[in-house]
Amino acid sequence: MAAMTTGIGSRAEANRRRILDVALAELLRDPDASMDQIARAAGVVRRTVYGHFPSREALIGTLVDEAVEVLAAAHQPEREAVGDPAEELARSVLAVWQIADRYRLLVALAQRTVTMQGIRERLAPVRRDTIRLLQRGLDEGTFVSPLPAPALAYVHEQIVFALMEAVNDELLSTHEAGRSAAVTTLTAAGVPATLATALVTKVSESG
Repeated sequence: MAAMTTGIGSRAEANRRRILDVALAELLRDPDASMDQIARAAGVVRRTVYGHFPSREALIGTLVDEAVEVLAAAHQPEREAVGDPAEELARSVLAVWQIADRYRLLVALAQRTVTMQGIRERLAPVRRDTIRLLQRGLDEGTFVSPLPAPALAYVHEQIVFALMEAVNDELLSTHEAGRSAAVTTLTAAGVPATLATALVTKVSESG
């Protein structure tokens, strides 16, 4: 009986995971996607979706929780071992690029879904971390910008998001998109393009 219960639980968890993965794809395609659309895309009936998530808000809330958690983790790549603000910024962008879809979902929902206005507040710790990094770079002269660090942090977020959209529209190849995003954010912070390119190449090759 225990083995059977475990099997049923595993199947239920697999179904839940599939629904979340499909919902992520559908909401990226259409932030207003309904539970019916998500159920059809997942190949299940509505009742199955509602069995795991009692409402569309609950489903989106779960996706947002996961995305915020993954994004926060991605923003901490070897920070303690890196002293150069430019290298820290490059590592952060490259790490975020690995979870690009989840980042795009957060931005899309924050921009489109009124009930998810709290997304920006939930991302506040990540943004504060970025602002501290940018401020340190500005104070040390590594970064040069007419913008204060808080405004520059928003510019960086939008650069990454815009380049993700460019990949979706086939204006930029996926292969070099992450490096391009890292170089672009560094140059936006006033790092000379040649130095930014060399730094991103070094960080990328170091793994």
